[in-house]
Amino acid sequence: MNNPWKVTAIAMALVMATALVTGLVVANWTGSDAVPRAAAPAAPTQAVVTACNEVAARETGSRDKTVEVVKDSAIGAVAGAAIGAAGGAIAGGGKGAGKGAAIGGIVGAGGGALYGLNENKKHDERYREAYARCLRARGYAG
Repeated sequence: MNNPWKVTAIAMALVMATALVTGLVVANWTGSDAVPRAAAPAAPTQAVVTACNEVAARETGSRDKTVEVVKDSAIGAVAGAAIGAAGGAIAGGGKGAGKGAAIGGIVGAGGGALYGLNENKKHDERYREAYARCLRARGYAG
């Protein structure tokens, strides 16, 4: 019977050799059938930047991020406190409601803040996409 470590070593050597050859082949591709890219126009003027910022703001709606995160945190805290109070009351026979509300409020505030930050990130991504579309429509690489 063959030694399993010997077989493993040979298999690993074959895998590494295959990876090396594949890497060399891919690195040396010339891409002769690729279509040459047209040169992008110069950087957009300030007027184009301002116009595209306005277009993106109209498409996505401008928002006060701080107010949104605070609002989402408050909603999360209230919901968490209510759920925590109910859970604490059930688990502690009515005596654990205060402790459950406190813990639920803290957890809910944290969850609400994370939700608000995530929503702001989605808004920022939509804004950047709208801005890039506007630049491309005007002939700039967005």
